Amino acid sequence: MTQTPVRRLIITLAIPTIISMLVTGIYNTADTYFVGRISTNATAAVGVVFPLMSIIQALGFFCGHGSGNYVSRKLGAGDMKESGEMAATGFTLAFLIGIVFSLICLITQRPLASLMGALPAIMEDTLAYMRIILIGAPFMMAQLVINNQLRFQGSAVYAMIGLVSGAVLNIGLDPLFIFTFGLGVSGAALATILSQMVSFSVLLLGNLRNSPVPIDLKKVRLNTHYLGEIINGGSPSLARQGMGSISSVLLNSAAGSLGGEAAIAGMSIVTRVMMLAMSALIGFGQGFQPVCSFNYGAKKFDRVREGYWFCVKYSFVFLVLVAIPGILFSPQIIAFFRDDPEVIAVGKVALRCQAFVFAGNAFIVISNMFLQSIGKGVRATILASSRSGLFMIPAILILPRLFGLFGVEIAQTCADICTLLITFPLTMPVLREMQEKAGA
Repeated sequence: MTQTPVRRLIITLAIPTIISMLVTGIYNTADTYFVGRISTNATAAVGVVFPLMSIIQALGFFCGHGSGNYVSRKLGAGDMKESGEMAATGFTLAFLIGIVFSLICLITQRPLASLMGALPAIMEDTLAYMRIILIGAPFMMAQLVINNQLRFQGSAVYAMIGLVSGAVLNIGLDPLFIFTFGLGVSGAALATILSQMVSFSVLLLGNLRNSPVPIDLKKVRLNTHYLGEIINGGSPSLARQGMGSISSVLLNSAAGSLGGEAAIAGMSIVTRVMMLAMSALIGFGQGFQPVCSFNYGAKKFDRVREGYWFCVKYSFVFLVLVAIPGILFSPQIIAFFRDDPEVIAVGKVALRCQAFVFAGNAFIVISNMFLQSIGKGVRATILASSRSGLFMIPAILILPRLFGLFGVEIAQTCADICTLLITFPLTMPVLREMQEKAGA
């Protein structure tokens, strides 16, 4: 981690994470595709539950990134004791949070569905999907912790195997449960949860067999030291996806009030398509994260800076190439998931607008991962919460009032531009400080 040339090391670690993120992204879009074959209402119902799934992921990433960052830095410093205790603590905390979260949401499911934007026409589909997802929440959160800890330890291949096994299974189970067994949206949710449990089992086995600090429940230390480190390292992830969940709820509400189920479905499809496009970037950045945190812990600041600029440059070029078909073929892309003129009318505009500024995410995402990996929790949290929260929420509240449905379609684009503008003042001072330390 501290001797291999940085570019080669990042690429080596990034290949399995890119594969795992792409397969996961394909699974998400496949889920949308198969649900889209049911009805526009079913597509809208799954879109309404998406913010809840984002919260589950946010809590999982909160514990996973918070513990994984710390484990990697301590491994870089040669401290096996604290690495092992943090690994066990992060895993246990996620599972406990998952149980509590699931119980609270199941008790309040109907008002919760209404709060997330479920219109009367899609309420029963929404509840059917949501109940099953919530049952699997503890396993979803815990498997995200194991996955991230393996990545931060440099075991990206085992992390990939765990995610890919579940994602591939999900793609196979979706048509079986939805159409062959006639379970509809409940079948889609059941396929998701069973696949997540398989991923959990595979990742746990990989952790016990291949991690330098395998999870040992006897090492759990739920004290202020470890909880504080998890909060510092995981808050950016919690802010990013937590604020994203809030903005998704507001987006569904605004879309539903202005364009009904078709608008919710159209925006839901755009969200899934952009997540697929973003997945490769996130996978590339995840290859950088263990290199960043490990070398930062070893005080190899020049290697951290080299890795950052390498990732930004190549990510920017890649995202430009990805954005072009999104701009040129947006109606065809939306129609692939749901061939409904009203859905296409909404989705094509939103997809084109987001694709137009998509390349800016190279700076936003890599900078966020960089700041988070070196323990700059406040800066990372501000940046993480900006794209989907600090700018997105005001955009959703203001723009539809001014421009109607078009305001909903351009909200994410405006938030992306504003986030890019604050990325540089948050990141550049830290890079300059590291340059000075490297030269000292």
